[in-house]
Amino acid sequence: MKKLVAFYSRAGENYFGGTMRYIAEGNTEKVAKMIADATGADLFHIEQKVPYAEDYNTCIAQAKQDLRSEARPELTGLPDSIDEYAEVYLGYPIYWGDLPMAVYTFLENFDWNGKTIHPFCTHEGSGLGRTPEKIGKACRGASVTKGLAVEGGSADGAGGAVRRWV
Repeated sequence: MKKLVAFYSRAGENYFGGTMRYIAEGNTEKVAKMIADATGADLFHIEQKVPYAEDYNTCIAQAKQDLRSEARPELTGLPDSIDEYAEVYLGYPIYWGDLPMAVYTFLENFDWNGKTIHPFCTHEGSGLGRTPEKIGKACRGASVTKGLAVEGGSADGAGGAVRRWV
């Protein structure tokens, strides 16, 4: 069966170890492409219909409000099915120790019975946190493996870590 890399990533102004800078491609997207290259998996970008602001501080306020209200933002689209995929690499930035709410929107649209989920995240110091457990709760019937955590500022150089992990 085929493999899928499904990821949520955000470009624009991002936080890097105490400073902010603009990036044209999100850190999680960079890592997702490395995983797809290493595994031959298909790529799916989880995107909100109404994206967060490009400005970092505004984005943080919007994302925090979504987290507090347990929002499920509408997505621009979903795969018709994930039945053909036995393994799913699931990528996301860490937002206050949790998944972005749009990732929950994605997860709650599919039956995960019998699938293997490989979580990976980008972060600025928190690692995976408890997100593998949260994925397991949201994806009943799936097997969730040990994840990969990549510091966002190191995403460009994560190829070796990605290849060892996959």
